[in-house]
Amino acid sequence: MKSTLRFDPGGHIGCLYTEAIDLRALGRLHVVRATDIRFNDSTQKWDVHDAATGQLLFSHTSRTECLRWEQTNLQPQPLPQ
Repeated sequence: MKSTLRFDPGGHIGCLYTEAIDLRALGRLHVVRATDIRFNDSTQKWDVHDAATGQLLFSHTSRTECLRWEQTNLQPQPLPQ
């Protein structure tokens, strides 16, 4: 998996957390979940919700597919050069 770190002007990093890069080496971490993945009893599927708004972003019968969707869709894209 390729990881991208994007620093904003205030020095904050936006990224999908992975242990491929030891972010602790940069200093103290403040981690906020972007999504909440939970099982929906009614639909018998796993739902990916935006953690801040609760909006449904993706559903699938496989939790692994939900995690894959999260990695693909929430990883910041590199800035154009």
